[in-house]
Amino acid sequence: MNILSVDHIQLAIPAGGEEEARGFFIKVLGFHEIPKPPTLKRDGAWFEAGSVQLHLGVEADFRPARKAHPAFVVDDLDGYIAKVQSAGFEIETTQPPLDGYKRVHVFDPFGNRIELMERLG
Repeated sequence: MNILSVDHIQLAIPAGGEEEARGFFIKVLGFHEIPKPPTLKRDGAWFEAGSVQLHLGVEADFRPARKAHPAFVVDDLDGYIAKVQSAGFEIETTQPPLDGYKRVHVFDPFGNRIELMERLG
C-alpha cells in the first residue's frame, strides 16, 4: 500500500466569501477556477494551478487555519511576495530556514495561512 499523490487541498472560508476568495486565489496567486461536479453544486469554489487543486468549502462556524496550511512550491517567490504585498494581504517573511528552500507564509482574505516555497539551487 502506497500513497501516490495529493488529489486536492481544502480550505474553509466563511459564508459569502467566494468573490473575495476569487480575488485572492485567481488575481494574486494565479489559480484559475474550475467547475465543481454537479453533485457538489453548493457554496464554495474550486481552483487549479498546474497539477494542484484547491477546494474552498464554506464552514458555518468558520475560524481561519492559522497553523495548519498547504504549502505550494513556486518558481518566483520574490514575484509572489511583491504581488501579495501590493495587493495588501498579510505576509510573514521571517520563516526559519528549511534546507533547500526559501519560503514565506501569506494569509488569504480570511486569515488562512498558506506557505509559498521556492527551491534553491
